[in-house]
Amino acid sequence: MAINAAEEETLESLKKWWEENGKQLIAMVVVVALGFGGFNFWESQQLATQGAASDLYEEILELTLVEPGEQVDGAAIIRLSDQLRADFAATSYASFGALFAAQQHVAANDLAAAETALQWIIDNYDGGLFGETDEGLLLTANLRLGRVMLARGDAERALALVNSVDPKTFEAGYTELRGDVYLALGRSADARDAYLAAQEAGSQSEALRMKLDNLARTDS
Repeated sequence: MAINAAEEETLESLKKWWEENGKQLIAMVVVVALGFGGFNFWESQQLATQGAASDLYEEILELTLVEPGEQVDGAAIIRLSDQLRADFAATSYASFGALFAAQQHVAANDLAAAETALQWIIDNYDGGLFGETDEGLLLTANLRLGRVMLARGDAERALALVNSVDPKTFEAGYTELRGDVYLALGRSADARDAYLAAQEAGSQSEALRMKLDNLARTDS
């Protein structure tokens, strides 16, 4: 095949360009290929991590499903939760597991351990994977932490926590807890106002009604 002068000049230019830049181009291709492969590896690792964390969390859920009258294996739940936090701290499963662990610590009257588990959720919250679900988890953790603080006799710290959180859809629970804190501090009038506000926020708790009844009898 005949090659005209223009084509020959173009070929010579390409040869020269390749001599000057070919090695760099190959290096770039290798880097891109490795980068793509690395991303696929990272993605597969992430999926594997989520899967392993999900399996542990499912074990926790299964342990909570007991027949009426049967006792929950709290020690196993706490052990699995500890494993989630140790091995999969970056997943939301670890935070949900910590919530179950805190519940079992409270049941065992180990309030210090319950506070540690709940504080871990708050400290490790990033609002990430599950969006609104994570926000609900954070609000739940703070609410339960406030109750644990109050149960440990630290009403002032519990009040500071309650006042620092925007309760959003958890307003009734936070307002009732504020009432409990006021009652512990001897501020009966403030407690009653908080309990009434909790009712107005939608709480239909029988326990809340009894608290108001007790305050009414005390005042009369």
